[in-house]
Amino acid sequence: MTDSIVREADPADPRDAARIEAYLVEQPRSTPFHLPGWSRAVTRGTGQRSHYMIAQRAGGIAGVLPLTDIRSPVVGHSLSSVGFAVDGGILADDDAAHDALEAAGWALAQRLGAQTLELRGGAVRGEGWYADDTTYLAFARELTADHDTELAAIPRKQRAEVRRALGLDLTVTTGSAPRDRAAHYRAYAESVRNLGTPVFPRALFAAMLDELGDRADILTVWHGDRAVASTLSVYWGGTMFPFWGGGVRDARTLRANERMFYAYACHAIDRGCRRLDLGRSKAGTGPAAFKKNLGYPARPLTYWRRTLDGAAPRTFNPLDPKYARKTELWKKLPLPVANLIGPHIARGLG
Repeated sequence: MTDSIVREADPADPRDAARIEAYLVEQPRSTPFHLPGWSRAVTRGTGQRSHYMIAQRAGGIAGVLPLTDIRSPVVGHSLSSVGFAVDGGILADDDAAHDALEAAGWALAQRLGAQTLELRGGAVRGEGWYADDTTYLAFARELTADHDTELAAIPRKQRAEVRRALGLDLTVTTGSAPRDRAAHYRAYAESVRNLGTPVFPRALFAAMLDELGDRADILTVWHGDRAVASTLSVYWGGTMFPFWGGGVRDARTLRANERMFYAYACHAIDRGCRRLDLGRSKAGTGPAAFKKNLGYPARPLTYWRRTLDGAAPRTFNPLDPKYARKTELWKKLPLPVANLIGPHIARGLG
């Protein structure tokens, strides 16, 4: 077998981007996070630099590894595949291409002085890796044929909550116009503040919508003229990925979250999607239980980390008790203050 040659592609170069996308279309394990547009959006929206590695053989692509060089005063310096995503590990045609990309990623991490190389999903073949398969759970399932059968597929107890939500004065819109973007940021920013987490920069969401085009949109639940829950979703390979979503404090009493999650499925079916992927949640948390109760089976996500010094990787988990005081303080910040400070912190939490 001919050895693979690894080079760094430019996600912003139309020729490189087109070749990579053509390769991803043929890869059954590809995700929207592998798209060059994802890497371009991360760089535009956060300032974190992207490095897109491709393995080449006989003039064609034999594998890809998108990487984000994430530098943060909070969590340090890491090289991740891929930043601000839940997946994005190595995709390769064979072991030789995989090994070449894995070695190239590690060589780049060493050259950049990154404390950690992280591969989100996929597999590793070399030595020195630490596996984390207990922190996150992923939730996804196949969709049914239409809205009615999708409602019937929800477990009985949660289906009753969705029916109550359908009887309330709530409306749903989808799009990516300025009104959709503003509604999403207001609802999402309040949601993460209420959880004690800094919000990502508004520019990241704008860049995702711009770079991914019709592969992304925003679904919003309204109570009158007020956006009470909203999600930015991405689409790839017949799957809808509701990704950055949340609701205001009143969303729970208005059952806006139940309305939104059912709307995901209906919108996905209308777009011709065959599968709905609700992304990851930390094991043992309320969001994980909510997704499970909606009938989405959980599977562990495996993240691989290799450190420059060979020591066990440092982890940053907001649920860790040592961060509890900071989290509670953040929840009490006035929303304008949290929205002003948060993006400067969160741009390094990819």
